[in-house]
Amino acid sequence: MIVVADTTPIITLMKLNRLDLLEKLFGTVVVPNAVYEELISNSKYLEEVQVVVECPFLKRLEVSDRQSIKILREVVGLDAGESEAIALAEEKRADLLIIDERKGRRVAKQMELIITGTIGILLQAFDCKILSRGEILSCSEKLRDSSIRISDSLFELVLEHVNAPSSASQSSFLTQ
Repeated sequence: MIVVADTTPIITLMKLNRLDLLEKLFGTVVVPNAVYEELISNSKYLEEVQVVVECPFLKRLEVSDRQSIKILREVVGLDAGESEAIALAEEKRADLLIIDERKGRRVAKQMELIITGTIGILLQAFDCKILSRGEILSCSEKLRDSSIRISDSLFELVLEHVNAPSSASQSSFLTQ
């Protein structure tokens, strides 16, 4: 399985102290060079930088198709990390792209990539019994209380999912 990640979900999972979910769910997660650079370039977060540098399951890859990146940046207006993550996911025929930003998600859907975001990762970990109901609710509350945007409707969806009978809660939070 090839899984590509953008910057924001990785940062968010680090803030939640749950970066381990990526390894538990997918084994290896591929990040393009721009995402890797975004993750290690902020000198204010040296501890987080060290986590990324030493992370055994984050694999850095270069995107071959530079023209795709240029189009995504200049024509569509995505940032470097989003552009490279989408281009790499398409180039490697990834099974999944982990991306949170609305504009990037919209573009990825138009390109028919299968996507999920941070909340989708948390819910998948819950469905796989990696996270308990209490842990996912705690993570969701931390997201709501932080500068990370989680809409009321998305929060309600999390509540519905974790409160549903176990047979009904087994649904995919991957989308095309």
